[in-house]
Amino acid sequence: MEAIRIGGLQKESLIDWEGKLTAVVFTQGCNFRCGYCHNPSLVIPKLIRQAQRIAYTEVMSYLASRKSWLDGVVVTGGEPTMHAGLRQFIVEIKQLGFPVKLDTNGTNPALLESLINDGLVDYVAMDVKSVPQHNRYQQITPINEDVFRNVLRSITVLKQNRVPYEFRTTQIPKLHSEEDMAEIKAFLEGKAPYKIQHFREADVVANYAAS
Repeated sequence: MEAIRIGGLQKESLIDWEGKLTAVVFTQGCNFRCGYCHNPSLVIPKLIRQAQRIAYTEVMSYLASRKSWLDGVVVTGGEPTMHAGLRQFIVEIKQLGFPVKLDTNGTNPALLESLINDGLVDYVAMDVKSVPQHNRYQQITPINEDVFRNVLRSITVLKQNRVPYEFRTTQIPKLHSEEDMAEIKAFLEGKAPYKIQHFREADVVANYAAS
């Protein structure tokens, strides 16, 4: 299924969806270029070209064989919502009986809202990169104002509480002060969890070495 490119499959994980044993599917490609990305092989075009893709049929065959073992499937990336085949992929996962968690950067609010409205995702984790201002986002990744407005729209979609969700931010030294983190949290206020992730220097080194 060329409409979705799969670059990785973690067959079992206890840390990607709290309280569940899941398989994690990694899609290739991302429209962000965050310097601290921990999956550069799914983002940097040169590395994507060098990587071996995992066949769609291989993933579906594995999931079908684990219907009575796994509690759910996490679809992450890269950025999954870039792929035209994401909806059909999730439909087929749901047909196997699995709940689905989607990880996203929030740049495709129309697709996100559609998946929620159609009951195709059971949990969403959205990365909020910085203080919700365009210039602050550009310190993390070069995006234009239209893309930034899409991010804000996705936040609004999730805060409507039609599906369980969480927001999360990787706190970067010299880019995110404690005041910044408080501002982000206040902007995202609601019933959903807000998680702060730890920055890892090794990820930055790997990313820039590959770019």
